[in-house]
Amino acid sequence: MGWEKIVDRGYAKPDNEETLPQNKKDDFAKTKKKDQQALTLIHQYLDDVMFEKVTDATTSKEAWRILQISIQGVDKVRKVKLQTLRADFEVIKMKESECNSDYCSKVKAVVNQLRRYMEEIEDVCMVEKILRILIPKFNFVVCAIEESKDLNSMMVEQLEGSLQAHEEKIKRRQEVSLEQLLKTQASFKDYGGEKSYRGNGRG
Repeated sequence: MGWEKIVDRGYAKPDNEETLPQNKKDDFAKTKKKDQQALTLIHQYLDDVMFEKVTDATTSKEAWRILQISIQGVDKVRKVKLQTLRADFEVIKMKESECNSDYCSKVKAVVNQLRRYMEEIEDVCMVEKILRILIPKFNFVVCAIEESKDLNSMMVEQLEGSLQAHEEKIKRRQEVSLEQLLKTQASFKDYGGEKSYRGNGRG
């Protein structure tokens, strides 16, 4: 009996080994030895957690049955976790207070977890997701990137770099606009104060 068969079918233990004829004793001893070799082989391929589950098993068939049940349980947990992560990926949105780098990091964190559970997520899926959920003030940026870049070959890191560059431009424009506004307000105040002073002087 090969290892595969003994693991799958097991073997029958005699009620009283001592009463067996010698040839049957020899056959049983060989079968038992092969079963223990199969059990040892199973142990060698297990991590500490899985080994603890089969440590009390005395035959390879028993150990294999325990592993099958455990793996089925792990698979169920994996499926539930995948469903949760897929939902998380779908509902991710960029907040008004978030910068592009924080938003991209949030998307990548969920994708990395999905990949750890053997879910295949290509970069193009991440790129499209990030562009799709950017807040409205970046709409012109999205159009510019979509028109000038090949999204199918674009890496997430490249997209982050483009978004960062556009974000810096927006900040500089806002700073210039604010500076101009402050200068204008200051000019109005100076003009109004001088006019008021001249008016009082004439009175």
